[in-house]
Amino acid sequence: MAKKIPEWFRNAVFYEIYPQSFRDSNGDGIGDLAGIVEKLDYVKSLGVDGIWLNPCFDSPFQDAGYDVRDYFKVAPRYGANDDLKRLIGEVHKRGMRLLLDLVPGHTSIEHPWFKAAVSRDKTPYDDYYVFTDGKVRDLDGYPFITGYGERDGFYMINYFYSQPALNYGFSDPKPEHSWQFATSDPRLKPLREEIRQVMKFYLDMGCDGFRVDLAFSLVKGRSGRDEALKELWQDYSAWMKTNYPDAILVAEGGRPDLADECGFDSDFLMPWGGTKYALANKATFRAEEYEPHTDRLKAESPRSFFSRDSSGNSRDFMDELEELLAYDGGTARFSIITGNHDEVRLRRQRNVDEIKVALACIFTLPGRPFLYYGDEIGMKYLPQVGNIEGSYWRGGSRSPMQWEKGEKAGFSAADPAKFYIMLDPDLERPCVAEQENDPDSLLNFTRNLISLRHDHPALGAEGKLRRLVSEHADSPLVYERELDGERFIVAVNPAAKARKFEIQLAGTPEKLVGVGDVVVEPRDGKLRIAISGVSAGVFRLHDREEETL
Repeated sequence: MAKKIPEWFRNAVFYEIYPQSFRDSNGDGIGDLAGIVEKLDYVKSLGVDGIWLNPCFDSPFQDAGYDVRDYFKVAPRYGANDDLKRLIGEVHKRGMRLLLDLVPGHTSIEHPWFKAAVSRDKTPYDDYYVFTDGKVRDLDGYPFITGYGERDGFYMINYFYSQPALNYGFSDPKPEHSWQFATSDPRLKPLREEIRQVMKFYLDMGCDGFRVDLAFSLVKGRSGRDEALKELWQDYSAWMKTNYPDAILVAEGGRPDLADECGFDSDFLMPWGGTKYALANKATFRAEEYEPHTDRLKAESPRSFFSRDSSGNSRDFMDELEELLAYDGGTARFSIITGNHDEVRLRRQRNVDEIKVALACIFTLPGRPFLYYGDEIGMKYLPQVGNIEGSYWRGGSRSPMQWEKGEKAGFSAADPAKFYIMLDPDLERPCVAEQENDPDSLLNFTRNLISLRHDHPALGAEGKLRRLVSEHADSPLVYERELDGERFIVAVNPAAKARKFEIQLAGTPEKLVGVGDVVVEPRDGKLRIAISGVSAGVFRLHDREEETL
């Protein structure tokens, strides 16, 4: 589905803020919207163009806010609707944009719609969720909760028992299952309109679009789902583009081809779903590969590409990336993330140089990167956190932002024992204040990469990508970015082993940013590259080989 990309989004970089963990302004131990406002100048200093704010809506927080109780109300612990409106205004004053997190696939069991639907009475909300008719035995392989509420039937869930699935229909309803509505069933239209009104409410408030949680989970079914999803999301996208042409939709789906045809402006490349795209998405370990509550990998766990004992597959990744770019006609409609609230942090099992190598790659690839709060200073994953608000293993990536040294890390005035989630107990933990004035810090390295990306569009979303080295699965990544006559070479070697090779490319390289030791020398119409272990470099390529820089 071809569509015009808003100009502000063409080469945008985003920063993800987990509201309860970013900055507490009122001393209750939980981050809030006013606290985010206090730190907007810092966010702006990173060079990002926009913020993705995780759910801030009213919730019982059985899944950290991804269980919405009231779509039209800010959770009181974060503030009020006026605080969100103020935040949006302050973001705009600084020339940035704000995406809210839309959760359209399920609600909380405490949402008024569900409370009505699960009652024994007939209500207008009975078809808003997927309920069986009576106590059926055959649930067709879908997850249902039994024995809850007064209604004579079971309800489908999307994740936890407390997240009943909203009903967008089935792409292939089975006649023997009367509870499976076709996606065209008129009984589903009221729910679709409700979600449109949620979007309208916040777009009218001034937000600049939405990151859509589990975007491709809404329609159920095992065949024909893609077509049904296209119909659903094209309707929302066309409406939004007509009425709010500068607003965007970003999918959490891991299917950029499908996302594009659905009308999304971008899609997250996620690290789950097999090996596909695992390199780009911080290429870290899956949570189940860790021993619970330890800092150790299970013996059989493979190491990621971005580690000194790298075992990732750079060749397959480049094959897949080129396939996506060919589909998109050279315009990357995907977003590469450094991490997020559901993933083990980038710092896990890596030192600062290893992180710099990973970031040098992520911020010089096509797409629109998303930087997870704290990744820019190397915050650690804390396996000992445990289950907080439904986090389970994910809680280790949700600890409070570390602004300064000291027992409270500048996060809150509250006693750390009252923080909603534990702070990194290591008093030598990285912090913003310590890294601000250090030119070699991870923070300033990240800023430099983002600045470089903005200063040179060839390194951004729309620059052409050409692989130069990746003939073997364990090859370093070496690729060219080019746009409007500007050419760049990026060489990335996360492994401990040094490498030397030669590429058929003429020109004189000028090193712009790097970590470790990378030497690129022109000779006889070729470039000789020597790259030490755990190193990366970004070079601007000048046409005249004899030019001295």
